This record gives sequence, structure tokens and C-alpha cells, in this order.
Amino acid sequence: METAHSSDPTLASRFAYDPATIRFGPNCVADLADELERHGLERALVVCGSTVGNTPAVIDPVCEGLGDRLAGVFDGTTAEKRLGTAFDGRERLERENADALVSLGGGSSLDVAKVISVLAANDRTHEDVAAEFAETGTITVPDEGLVPIVAIPTTLAGADLSQGAGVTAAPDSSPVDAEQGGGISDPGLMPTAVFADPTLVATTPDGVLAGSAMNGFDKGLETLYAANRTPITDATARHGLEKFADGLRAFGDGTRDLETVETLLEGSLLVQYGISRPGGTTLSIIHAFGHALTRTDDVQQGEAHAIVAPHVLEYLFEQDGVDARAGLLANALGVDNAADQGAAVVDAVTTIRDGLELPSQLRNVDGPQPAEFTAVAEDVLADRFMENAPPGLEPTVAEIEAVLEAAW
Repeated sequence: METAHSSDPTLASRFAYDPATIRFGPNCVADLADELERHGLERALVVCGSTVGNTPAVIDPVCEGLGDRLAGVFDGTTAEKRLGTAFDGRERLERENADALVSLGGGSSLDVAKVISVLAANDRTHEDVAAEFAETGTITVPDEGLVPIVAIPTTLAGADLSQGAGVTAAPDSSPVDAEQGGGISDPGLMPTAVFADPTLVATTPDGVLAGSAMNGFDKGLETLYAANRTPITDATARHGLEKFADGLRAFGDGTRDLETVETLLEGSLLVQYGISRPGGTTLSIIHAFGHALTRTDDVQQGEAHAIVAPHVLEYLFEQDGVDARAGLLANALGVDNAADQGAAVVDAVTTIRDGLELPSQLRNVDGPQPAEFTAVAEDVLADRFMENAPPGLEPTVAEIEAVLEAAW
């Protein structure tokens, strides 16, 4: 039996992970009150967007599941994830005397709930927090006092088992001079529980679900080749990708029944498991592209991922001395019998993307123009997720620009 070299990052790894309690299955939100009781939580404020808050098929089962533990509904979140919104949420939390937050919806509502939790842990003023955020791009997370969060996703973006959150501040809602994006991260921000209920996810419009699914699907792709991958995340991401791919192919073929959504949601949970840990995240180069493309333009995150993912994968597979794990990806996607596994993976991802009727070219979305590609490439390389790129990858601005041009 050969002894593997210790330099193999899948062997020389440390896996420390304290995930949320996961409830999975149709109508599982009926057990919300029971789960809160298990954690000693009495009153929960639901945090969501106005669309979710005014959709009876989504909000009613959650409120009914909470029963007497429902403190109220704060439906002010938006895709911008504003710091000002989080301060409004903190005010509502305190007014309702709630000791828990229930985020309902996509990743934006969960991110805002996490910022509310941080703000509620102390009495810092809006001015004080905004000044820190403007200077550092983050907010200090207190060591204690964080408000527990229960996450109920209605999309497939895969933000539920995460200890991080994005946030922005703008002059129209916070005391800052210019709009700024940033984020927070702390093990204490991992949700206490996640309720993965396919009956709620099935209410989400097809277009929104497809875009979010591509974002979540890419988390599985990235985790398999990330520099900080582990044997545990290899296993969960590989099986999650298999489930995700099966569900996305069925979804793309027009099968939108509850079983398909359940398969998608199972894949979403599995590709997330272990990717956000105290030591960092396995998100990598595709997500760095997504950040750079959406930082200053109105292109939607899922669409950005859909467009660039095949081109980023092709770039990775072409690099000498870089193991982007084409074989493992091919196995997860069911194309491992192909002579050229890298090309087969690119084709499989492209076919899944096209089946979802998502954009395939940057020219067809409201994003950057070719004249801006140098600046976008510099943003990609500066993104913190590039730290997790496959070992041996040393991308240049020109190479990243070439990927953008291929995606144009």
C-alpha cells in the first residue's frame, strides 16, 4: 500500500465544523415551535422581503409553525442587504422583545438577519457602526450576545450553512459618504437551525429558482478543487453535485414536481456542508468572478455564475501543473467515461446551464462592457476567494481578461 504524500491538501487538512441543526422534508416548518423550544427560544421575529411577506403560501405556514412563539414579521429586506435595513430590523427586534430571528427567503434575508444579530448584541449607534464599516468593510462581531438565527431558504443559492454574510451601506440609508460593500464572518453567525422545506421552495418563480440554483451548484464545483478541500467536503460536495445535477436536468426538462424540488434541495444542503468553517471557506475562483461582475453592475449573481462557470472551468483544466480535479468532477456529473474528462465537465455544466434558460453571454446581461474587463479582472484577482483557487494556479490579469472575453 503506497503512502500518500503529505503535501496532498486532501490529506494534510483540518476539519472543524459546527453546523446548524437541519430539518428536511415537505412541511417541516410545522415543527418550528418545537425546534425553538429545544433551543430554549421563546419569541421569534421573522425576517424576509416584502414579496415573501405578502405571499400566503410562504409566510402562512411559517407563522403557523411558530404559533405562540411568533413575535412578528419584519419584511423589509432587499437584494442590496443594506446596513440601514439591519438597524430597522434591530429596532423591531427590540420592540417585539424577541430572542430569535427566523430568516425566510433567499440569501439576502439571511445576511440581513445575521447583521441584525450582530447589532442586537450591543448598543452601538448607527453612526459608530457605519464609520467602522466605511473604514474597514466589516463590522466587529461581539464575543457574546448574538441572537440565534433559524434559516428557512426559499431559493437554492446555498447560503444557509454559512457563518458569513454580505452587507452594503449607502448614503440614502446610512451615514456614509459613498456606497460600500463588505461583509461579516464569525462562527457564532452559523444558524442555530435550518428548515429545508421543499413545499416552500416550490413556490419560488422558476426564473429566480434557476438563477439561485446555478449559484448553489457552483459551490459544489468549487469545493472539489478548492485549495482547502478536505476528504469530508469531497464526499458531501461530490454527492451533492450528483443530486443537484439530477434535479437541474429534470428541472430543465420541465419537471417541476415536489420530488424534483426535494432532490434539488438535498443537493443544495450537501454541497454547502462544511464549506463555511472557522478556518475559511471553500468558495473559489467562480465566486470571485461573480463578485467582480456584480460589484458595480446590475447583473444578477446567479446569471453571472451561469455565464462564467463553463469558461472558468475550461481555463482551469488548461493550466499546466494545476489539478482542478476534472476526474472527480466528471464522476459527480456522470461523465467520467469520457476520454477528455475536463471537456466533458465543461459540456455537462454548459448543458445544465442552457437547460435552465439562463444567459450564456455577458453581452446579453446588464453587466460590464469589454472596455471595463481589465478593471473587472483586477477585482477578480483581489477577491478574497482567490485564496482558495486550486493549488499551483497563478492567474494574470491578461488570463482573467481572456476568460471574460470568451464569456462575452
